Amino acid sequence: MVNIGYACINMTLGKKGILTGRTLRKATLDSKGIEYASELALQNAIDLEKILKWNVDNGIFFFRISGDIFPWGNKVGVDAFPDIIEIKKVLARCGQYAIDNNIRITSHPGPFNLLASSKESVIVNTILDLEMHGLLFDFLGLSKTPYNKINIHVGATYVDKYADNETWCKNFHRLSEAVRSRLTIENDDKASMYSVKDLYELIHRHTKVPIVFDYHHHTFNDGGQSEQEALQLAISTWGDCKPVVHYSESKSLHESNDKLNPRAHSDYVINYIDTHGFDIDIMIEAKAKELAVLNYRKILSKN
Repeated sequence: MVNIGYACINMTLGKKGILTGRTLRKATLDSKGIEYASELALQNAIDLEKILKWNVDNGIFFFRISGDIFPWGNKVGVDAFPDIIEIKKVLARCGQYAIDNNIRITSHPGPFNLLASSKESVIVNTILDLEMHGLLFDFLGLSKTPYNKINIHVGATYVDKYADNETWCKNFHRLSEAVRSRLTIENDDKASMYSVKDLYELIHRHTKVPIVFDYHHHTFNDGGQSEQEALQLAISTWGDCKPVVHYSESKSLHESNDKLNPRAHSDYVINYIDTHGFDIDIMIEAKAKELAVLNYRKILSKN
């Protein structure tokens, strides 16, 4: 069965102030202290539980959680949060609810996570952020497998793809098991970056890290492969774990506006998502979030 999910923000509940991405500026952290950051983290965790329950009530069993559950947690350390015991209790409850209701939870740390960077400071910050995600997933009690993936891009090239892949693979082994066991990589949307074929040959062969196929990115950087060929190659890297793909459509095409970046995501998706017969889970990366998923289900029901 193909599950279709959405990322991070629930638009419906957001109107009621229910969200999981409360954060704060460094200046606010300095003025209000770690106590305030801890209060925000606890409220983020409480609202995560509400979002998961809304998802189940509405038949959505695939959800990408925000990386901002712990504001500044990767810098100050979550053990410094005064509410950490209560936060852990709430997150454990969220994780158990997800397991009991077959909700697949994943995450997608930001584009600044660059394991192939030539700067050690960038590598250190990347490791700190990824470890924060690994710790969060451990608090949730999620599997140490790509079923609960922590997905990143290889991203920009610094020397060339062949030199950068050695840097990426070396830094991959600096990560804890909590991260390595869940890490996945995604194809990029520029030819100067990494296609599915590049990821397979330069990263997966050396690390066995699964590849997440992004349909939209593939249209800009196909690596000489058809959609079906690239999808099949990505799927082959997942072993016994059900693969995840990302799907979005171009905002410029939806709005018939060639002044918009064609890579920008549309609010909704309206085209049939061709799985080419594969059993996969689809993360819809549309700006309307859960509303895009519900709308796409209506489109499917009419066909």
